[in-house]
Amino acid sequence: MGTPSAGGPGAPGAMWGGRFAAPADPLFRAVNDSLGVDWRLAREDIQGSIAWASGLERAGVLSRAEYDRLVEALKTVEHEAAECAGSPVESGAEDVHSWVEQRLIALVGDLGKKLHTGRSRNDQVATDFRLWLRAALDERAAELRAVRAALLRLAQRHDGVVMPGYTHLQRAQPILLAHWALAYEEMLFRDTARLRDARARVDECPLGCGALAGTAYPVDRAAIARDLAFAGPCANSLDAVASRDFALEALAASAICGVTLSRLAEDLILYFTDEFAFLRIADSMTSGSSLMPQKKNPDAIELLRAKCGRLCAEFQALAVVMKGLPLAYNKDMQEDKRGTFAAMDELSICLRVGARMLDAATFEAARCRTAALGGYANATDLADYLVERGVPFREAHDRVGRLVRVALARSVPLEDLPLETLRETCPELDEGVYARLSPEACLERRAALGGTAPQRVGEALRRSLARLEHEEAGQR
Repeated sequence: MGTPSAGGPGAPGAMWGGRFAAPADPLFRAVNDSLGVDWRLAREDIQGSIAWASGLERAGVLSRAEYDRLVEALKTVEHEAAECAGSPVESGAEDVHSWVEQRLIALVGDLGKKLHTGRSRNDQVATDFRLWLRAALDERAAELRAVRAALLRLAQRHDGVVMPGYTHLQRAQPILLAHWALAYEEMLFRDTARLRDARARVDECPLGCGALAGTAYPVDRAAIARDLAFAGPCANSLDAVASRDFALEALAASAICGVTLSRLAEDLILYFTDEFAFLRIADSMTSGSSLMPQKKNPDAIELLRAKCGRLCAEFQALAVVMKGLPLAYNKDMQEDKRGTFAAMDELSICLRVGARMLDAATFEAARCRTAALGGYANATDLADYLVERGVPFREAHDRVGRLVRVALARSVPLEDLPLETLRETCPELDEGVYARLSPEACLERRAALGGTAPQRVGEALRRSLARLEHEEAGQR
């Protein structure tokens, strides 16, 4: 969105036409005009324009009466924009900034042409985009907290439920289902923190930096930043108009969050299959088959898994756009918004569906416990029992592996092998070994910080609930 002048034959309401003797080619306009995309910035553009008017009034460029008329007219334009069902392409405006100026001039005449004094679309659009993205990140963080709250509710609903933990998608060791839910809550907590960190980089105001070199008018940029509730002004005019790393960081955080959600979705899809049969999901969050009457498909979860690809793609797309651009502004950067808008929309629907889907999920405790007993998931505890009796761990590991072969040959779990069979390979064992092989015993011994022991999981759940409550309190 290049540096403006005003009027001319470039396009109806064009901001740069004076230099040009012929109107813009319709095909050029098709690739150049962005009103259909950046219309979403209408409110932010008006907010920024009011702040700029205030800066011009403080600098003596506008009188108080002119400022008051402009603000009143801008609020009228804001109301008009809110009433539009979609982008007003019939206006012929090149972009949302042109449309706002077009409407402003229609309301107040030549006074509307004074508003752009000392301002470029380069600093204008960067400001609008930051205002929009800052609000979007706040909304996504709130939606992320809702998913985390749903995971904590799921953990509370399934207190004491034992399930298999997996490595390589093979049963590994028994864990509490709440421990599994808390693992994803920890991941999503970090995703929330990444969005919050990205917001800090968004929260700088470019307004007053002009096209690239700064403005020639004595505006108070710090005051303008305060008017727009930014943490402060951007420090360098070239950087302010030419950088989109704030959007890249937001997209990267969104993509990482999408990866977390995709992994969660994959677990739930597996657990919902008849082969696992750990999970039931309410009918309202599933669909059926057009051919097979018996089917109940986890489509919402599958789409949650799929949309991660879009989030990753939008980050990559903007990175490729930006990677070779010289300072300062280049029209390539107009492509920053389409992908960012799409990514924020996709992440929002994923998070809202994710929270609702988790609240609609119920795990089958008996089925989960039976699975936790299978796959010789207690073999490590048998090796640990030998270690307590003086057997070096590597030796214990080897002996228990041999016992697993015996149990496999007999198609029985380790705990069903007679003591005399156990002692043939591990003479150090006694009757006490059977008490150590139950899932509950396996859990109790994982009592180090971060482990799956019920006491530790209870502590972790309380800590996560308190952390979430503290975060929510900070947003009120």
